[in-house]
Amino acid sequence: MRFRTYKNTDLRVSEVGFGLWTISTGWWGQFTEGEAIALMHKAFDLGVTLYDAADTYGNGLSEELIAKAFPKQRDEIVIATKVGYDFVTHGESRGRGQREIPQDFSPDAIVRATDAALKRLKTDRIDLLQLHNIRMEQVYDDAVWTVLEKLKASGKIRYYGIALGPAIGWLYEGVNCIREREITSVQHIYNLLEQHPGRAIHDAATEAGKETMFLIRVTHSSGMLEGKYTAETVFPPGDHRGHRPRSWLLNGVKKIERLRFLENSERTLGQAALQWLLADDRVASTLPNIYEEAQLIEFAKAPDCPLLTSDEMEKIAELYAENFGVEREEPKFKGTMELPEEAVA
Repeated sequence: MRFRTYKNTDLRVSEVGFGLWTISTGWWGQFTEGEAIALMHKAFDLGVTLYDAADTYGNGLSEELIAKAFPKQRDEIVIATKVGYDFVTHGESRGRGQREIPQDFSPDAIVRATDAALKRLKTDRIDLLQLHNIRMEQVYDDAVWTVLEKLKASGKIRYYGIALGPAIGWLYEGVNCIREREITSVQHIYNLLEQHPGRAIHDAATEAGKETMFLIRVTHSSGMLEGKYTAETVFPPGDHRGHRPRSWLLNGVKKIERLRFLENSERTLGQAALQWLLADDRVASTLPNIYEEAQLIEFAKAPDCPLLTSDEMEKIAELYAENFGVEREEPKFKGTMELPEEAVA
């Protein structure tokens, strides 16, 4: 395993992290507590130190799992979690399904959610607190950022940032937050197949002279870049991937065949997908969707695989520019993808 440190911080994270949404929400299959903790222990043994949770994942379950998995390793792991959804009021009506519930980013709610997360985590500090799927309203709400600074000053959180979503998009929620606020981290969707708006968000930080770094989720385009799907693949009922359109599967399988050149005796396609992300030094860590041990082992070894060559990087760029030879579909982005003309001027 290799490690990176967020700029202007002492927050050192493994290049491959563990996102707990796969094992706490039921969206990637069902896990017993024992199965989930065993997978987390294996990750730790493989050098994974970053564990990314959210208070709304499993209505608090993801944070509880961290406390149970690592009762004596607090100083050896980095805990990232998220607040913003009012699951206390609305979580039970949702169950553990995928329907989005109301948000509450009021200062009092942020403090309450942080305190509750600390109790579930059984710790005195959160290393990285992320505002979960913020909207443009929060970007410009000074009270939100004031309370985060107070939480940081109190020692309850060490650093803060944002997570963009749900789904892909939210270009200007990310860009404007980077420009207007001093945030350590942005978590968002970005992968070799879905490069926009992720790259634009990264470039905005560079152009603004900000040292914000990025935590990447959906690193394999919901598993597509693992190279194991076929046109006949069927996902179980309730599985998160089943919400993707059928064309995503059929076209994705065609795209993957154009990327087989990245596989060799020293790395898998899934490892190459992570290497592609890690070639960007603005990326602090990656959060591949982990739900089985063999896959975890594969991903954890990715940082130590041979780097992609400049020729391979150029070939990827060429293929992406031509949509991998597949008929282009208009992406269904969420959030603010364009600004009014007066805002641009």
